[in-house]
Amino acid sequence: MTKQKVRVLIVDDSASVRQIMTSILGEDPEIDVIGTAADPFAAARRLQNELPDVIVLDIEMPKMDGLTFLRKIMAQHPIPVVICSSATDDSSQLTFEALEAGAVDIVPKPRVDTRQALLESSGRLRDAVKSAARARVRPRSERRMLVEKKLTADAIMPPPVETRSRPTTERIVCIGASTGGTEALADVLEALPADCPGILIVQHMPPGFTAAFARRLNSICAITVKEAEDGETVHAGCAYIAPGARHMLLQRSGLRYHIAIKDGPPVSRHRPSVDVLFRSTAQYAGRNALGVIMTGMGDDGARGLLEMRKLGAATRAQNEESCVVFGMPKEAIAHGAVEKVVSLDQIPREIIKWHQTGHAAAAS
Repeated sequence: MTKQKVRVLIVDDSASVRQIMTSILGEDPEIDVIGTAADPFAAARRLQNELPDVIVLDIEMPKMDGLTFLRKIMAQHPIPVVICSSATDDSSQLTFEALEAGAVDIVPKPRVDTRQALLESSGRLRDAVKSAARARVRPRSERRMLVEKKLTADAIMPPPVETRSRPTTERIVCIGASTGGTEALADVLEALPADCPGILIVQHMPPGFTAAFARRLNSICAITVKEAEDGETVHAGCAYIAPGARHMLLQRSGLRYHIAIKDGPPVSRHRPSVDVLFRSTAQYAGRNALGVIMTGMGDDGARGLLEMRKLGAATRAQNEESCVVFGMPKEAIAHGAVEKVVSLDQIPREIIKWHQTGHAAAAS
């Protein structure tokens, strides 16, 4: 049976951008661009006759801004939305407001040389649209590239090995997320106390957004949230977000953890990769770590979480009901990497319980 194509509506005030995106998406045999609109009013008229599977939406538009239109869509008939917006600090806050309102992904659209930038990110745009088509979209009020050879974490560091004696160190939490993760992470981190263990986070995001994402989280959380820097020491009560387009690894010097930020090829088709973070955590933290895999498309993190579990770490996965996309947790569960499957609102409690009572008590 022929696979049904993902039907897409493009909403952008630039005729050239609409033309470029139509061409990019139309090259994928799994995508069908059913129409374009120059502004939200034209898009609304189109939606009266035909509902797409996914809307690709600009934020800065005349007549009605994309954020207002997004909120109207989510209130009236939720449809998966991919934001294609100018990736600048000034627009980043609007982008995160869009994610909070229900958008499932963001694709940068630089103001300078937009045509070339879109062509270079064509694979990313197509993947975002196909991922969004599988997403469960819900308003915030209802919630609490080209295809490359798929590399494993071996491309960044060798597999972890059990050492003869692994010293007791401070406890550490590592979290991996992708589609739907920006708001899910906000829910988790907002619920954590200031004395929680250090947290390392890989959220699949393009460069230019992770610093703004960290600032946004820092403004609403009791813990400190920042974009990770190469060589810095991991402190309790602080969460570190991997910078876009660079891998983040946990390392150890004596009894203290520190962060390494590295370039390198995409792993599991992602950079930063959850597998890379989890593998390094398995090697340097072992049973002193808790690994959490959250909402997201694909299988990044499944192998790394299994390596963590084999070396004594506690492991958790977000359940299907609370995920926007149950891809990454599902793969981790299938790999046998997950000790316990929990809902989104239970994840902060699991972190606190594990920190307070220890691995054995938390896993019982």
